[in-house]
Order: sequence, then C-alpha cells, then structure tokens
Amino acid sequence: MANLSEEEINEKLARLDGWSKGDNWIEKKFRFKNFLRAMLFANAVAYVAESVDHHPDIIIHYNEVTLRNWTHVADGVTERDFALAEKIDALINDERRMAGETK
Repeated sequence: MANLSEEEINEKLARLDGWSKGDNWIEKKFRFKNFLRAMLFANAVAYVAESVDHHPDIIIHYNEVTLRNWTHVADGVTERDFALAEKIDALINDERRMAGETK
C-alpha cells in the first residue's frame, strides 16, 4: 500500500469536514454531551474499523474522542485512511439524523 503525497492528502482533506493532517496521520476530534456518548461513539468506530480491517488510534478524554487514521504497515497515510474517515463521518451524520439534529 503506497503512501499518498502531501498534495494528494491535502486534496482529500479538502473534501472532508474537520479532518486535518498530523505527522504521519489524519485526525479529527469529536465532542459529545458526556462521557457515555463519547464511549458509544468510540465503540461504533471500533465496530466499523473492525469490519474493514483498518484500525484508527482512538484517544478518549471525557467527552472528546480524537481519531488518528494512518496505515501502520506503510507508516503513513494511504487511501484506506480516507475511506475509513468517510465511514466514520457517516456514523456521525447518521446519529445526527436519528437525533433530529441538523449539524
């Protein structure tokens, strides 16, 4: 699996909401009403990640969950990281629709 160039990463980040480039990963911080909701989200991410056999680093701090997507075997950012980011964003969008939130 080949790492994406900085230009490719920047182009793909421009199409995602709230994701940014780290050292050798892409990341996004999610905030929730409380710890329980943060944990529910982290567990949902774990389920999705396991289903595609691509696992982000998950950092939980009370009501904040930071996800870092990077391809360990490539030691950098690949297409798989963006595919997972899109699936994670879809989780949030689905939850907001179910809760009747607009954003």
